[in-house]
Amino acid sequence: MNSSVSAVEVLAQESADSGLGVFLPLVLLFGLAVAFALFSVLLGPLFGPSRYNKAKVSAYECGIEPSPQPLTGGGRMPIAYYVTAMLFILFDIEMVFLFPYAVSADLLGLWGVAAVSVFIATFFIADIYVWRRGGLDWN
Repeated sequence: MNSSVSAVEVLAQESADSGLGVFLPLVLLFGLAVAFALFSVLLGPLFGPSRYNKAKVSAYECGIEPSPQPLTGGGRMPIAYYVTAMLFILFDIEMVFLFPYAVSADLLGLWGVAAVSVFIATFFIADIYVWRRGGLDWN
């Protein structure tokens, strides 16, 4: 009887200890990743070559010589860049919402088709609005 009680106590002690022990490999892996990152960042400049020239210390602008101001002048960027970026984000969000429908289209039935049709129609109306306003013209 005494040995069975001690076995129960041992099992209770093991279950109490293993509460956070499950996360030990994750914590060790995270620590190893941080150590490797610090090791790489700190030792790279010490052992790497340090041959600086004008091209290495200048700003990188896709192979074009850096200019102090944009081509349009006055320090302003053309609005077409921002419109293009917003349209890209808009279409990305549309695809994110359409993907779950594509995965489970057979389960949703006619109501799913109606909901997705309204969703696509809303985006289609917005696309026509942007197109008519000249948002897609690259001048």
